[in-house]
Amino acid sequence: MDFNELKAFLELSSSLHFAKAARAVNLSASALSRIISRLENETGAVLFERNNREVKLTDEGRRFTEFARDCISRQQELFSSFSNVSSGVHGVLHVYASVTACYTIMPPFIRRLNALYPAVQLSVETGDPAGAAGAVREGRAELAVAAIPDTKIDLFDCIPVRTSPLVFAASSPGPYVEVSGSPQDIVSSVPLILPKAGLARRRFDSWVKSRNVRPVIAAETEGNEAVMALAALGLGIGLVPKIVLENGPYREGFVCHSAGNALGYYNIGFIQLAKISGTETHRALREAVSSVLHGGGWENSGNDSEMPFSGV
Repeated sequence: MDFNELKAFLELSSSLHFAKAARAVNLSASALSRIISRLENETGAVLFERNNREVKLTDEGRRFTEFARDCISRQQELFSSFSNVSSGVHGVLHVYASVTACYTIMPPFIRRLNALYPAVQLSVETGDPAGAAGAVREGRAELAVAAIPDTKIDLFDCIPVRTSPLVFAASSPGPYVEVSGSPQDIVSSVPLILPKAGLARRRFDSWVKSRNVRPVIAAETEGNEAVMALAALGLGIGLVPKIVLENGPYREGFVCHSAGNALGYYNIGFIQLAKISGTETHRALREAVSSVLHGGGWENSGNDSEMPFSGV
């Protein structure tokens, strides 16, 4: 086995989808399948359970995932040490962030990190914010941008950066530019586009259950960008943090319907493992990142104000 095969394996272990993983590592699905077969022959173990509907890691596959990550991490540390870095903090920082986070939350952090530790390189995985905690917990990322959990989790060190209300976005022009009635009336009569998982979905599900409301759900998606894409088609109103509407491609063509006190505000920020461990180089990198994150000046910077709306 070689490092490229290990990287291909890790991509598949993350996405559990042959076509997606193959595209990510610039291979065909059949070439990726042959790599996995070679790894299984070499290790003498079945690493994935696969059928026509799904791909799953076996217990041996999960153990091999830890081995592969350790190999890739050590390779990156070694190569970094060869790149004229004789002292100071260096290495690769793996970050998980949504597309929205990449152009809102990440830039100030990257500027601070580069100014203080220019030898640190970033490797960014983009995806659904609901997967951020899992990426950190599983070791795919040392740092992630996500909604800060409502209750403290001892495993994580959470650093709030911005506060943003949850809102409903409707395409303009479109059939849902104007909605009226009580919150219960609206969510039970207007088609909704909701995230499949994450803090926003948990809050929404809890709220409708407490009101004994049956919402009209037009679609469920992974990630805020997918919610906005379907809202742009006029399928319904999409539940997203307002920060998504105020940045990037969504500044035009949408109206914002407030979710009011029913769903509340998001605290958005960075999460990392509270415990710092690993090699000496990795510990130094984590400690440097923590010093940047806890350096102050993040809290409530650039808060979103509530947009006026009658209704939800």
